[in-house]
Amino acid sequence: MAAPVQASDLYVATGKIVDVRAGTVLTDQCISITGDRITAFAPCGATPKGAKRVDWTAFTVLPGLIDLHTHLADAGQSADLALPIKTSPAATALLGAHNARLTLEAGFTTVRDVGTYRGLTDVALRDAINAGHVPGPRMFVSGAYITLPKGGGELNGVVPNEELPTDMRLGIASTPAEAAAKTEFLIEQGADFIKTIATGAVLAIGTEPGEPELSEAQLRAAVQTAKAKGRFVTAHAHGAVGIKNAIRAGVRSIEHASLIDDEALAMAKASGTWLVMDIYNGDYIDDIGTREKWPEEYLRKNRETTDVQRARFSQAVKMGVNIAYGTDSGVYPHGQNGRQFAYMVRYGMTPMQAIQSATVRAAELLGKDDELGSIAPGRFADLVAVDGDPLNDIRILENVAHVMKGGNIVR
Repeated sequence: MAAPVQASDLYVATGKIVDVRAGTVLTDQCISITGDRITAFAPCGATPKGAKRVDWTAFTVLPGLIDLHTHLADAGQSADLALPIKTSPAATALLGAHNARLTLEAGFTTVRDVGTYRGLTDVALRDAINAGHVPGPRMFVSGAYITLPKGGGELNGVVPNEELPTDMRLGIASTPAEAAAKTEFLIEQGADFIKTIATGAVLAIGTEPGEPELSEAQLRAAVQTAKAKGRFVTAHAHGAVGIKNAIRAGVRSIEHASLIDDEALAMAKASGTWLVMDIYNGDYIDDIGTREKWPEEYLRKNRETTDVQRARFSQAVKMGVNIAYGTDSGVYPHGQNGRQFAYMVRYGMTPMQAIQSATVRAAELLGKDDELGSIAPGRFADLVAVDGDPLNDIRILENVAHVMKGGNIVR
């Protein structure tokens, strides 16, 4: 990767700009940048004195993309159930640095990293990126999973769970009091938000996606504790009962939502709860997982959830439920985050809606739409440039030409 290029002031000339707030495309626009922030966005003129002109007139320019469901600081998915425990905390962090670079180069300048088996390696990775030690996206991290013993956030099926390393069980909670205590602990350790496991998981031995796990009382304890400290809670939840428990408890977003029913969709719509539905990677799991002989339990559960999740995604789009972009990167190789855009369009979104889900809408879920997700004065100078028109061919976003994060041209 080339060394970042930054001037104290930049003047970026564009061919087209996707204005995600207005839902329009503009031409002959220039973006003024001072330091890491956008200062102006207007028709092009003479390059301001002292500024460096960046010629992106051959490209369509968008805000930096946001993936709200990544697992950068993790060993990744494979047929080897023991891989996370075989990978030391130090090795996991170094893998995370590699994954972060790939993600940034793919145009995703911000991620919400929603859990790692090696607790707090995501905090270390975020801090290293923020300090400039390694290249990567702006990270919001959860620290660890808050999960029942032997639940969907545990490394099951390798050794007896009580024999797992301490850093792999930082979020184990059997009661509401324990859920509150673990929430407080993770925030004290640097978590930006809290990730809870409200149902079983596809990629966890011995758990079923449709079965509820953390109770409504446990989820509410986490939500109330986090809220008191200015944080929000998200819930991994496939099954409808677990989704309803999480919505009633006050979580900000539901991850996966594969088996959401009509009542839960209506609840999400009424409460403003966000859905982050990873509708791309079911195909990857079925293809690569079958070829590489992932556990049959994984493959079965993936088959049972993929098509219904996509149907429910289409229904949620029609209902106008809040939907933001999240892919579950780490299940598939990092850097391929853009492949989900085509699936979102296939299953009901317009190209503009899909782009908005990964920019302004994702920033809104994070509570950071005053800093991220759009090209406007005061926002971070996070930009991507693509060769062509993604509103005519959304797959163009799978291969970006240039990336800028915080005024630094990283590609």
